[in-house]
Amino acid sequence: MTQKIIEKAGKSSLKANPPQFAIGDTVDVHCLILEGEKTRTQIFTGTVIARAGKDVSETFTVRRIVAGEGVERKFPVHSPRVAKVEVVRSAKTRRAKLFYLRDRVGKAVRLKERRP
Repeated sequence: MTQKIIEKAGKSSLKANPPQFAIGDTVDVHCLILEGEKTRTQIFTGTVIARAGKDVSETFTVRRIVAGEGVERKFPVHSPRVAKVEVVRSAKTRRAKLFYLRDRVGKAVRLKERRP
């Protein structure tokens, strides 16, 4: 019973056309940042290493290297704070989760590009 109520409440906050991307894609995530009364857009560029959840609770994890240190950030797919997700580059992968990239640095992080 409670699950049905939660699902009904969540349906209203689903995006009409959620962003289309796959695991291994390099994406630009445009995040809306509130600073006092002003809002600005900040772009987080990285490789999608995981997707999890479904419906309202669906999230994706983006990883990038900053100053030699790996930075991962999780984004909700249907969040109003995520303005848009642009696919910069598509990669060919054989796994649903790319956690093995955490142990790699430099050129070893590169994935094979998917040709159209």
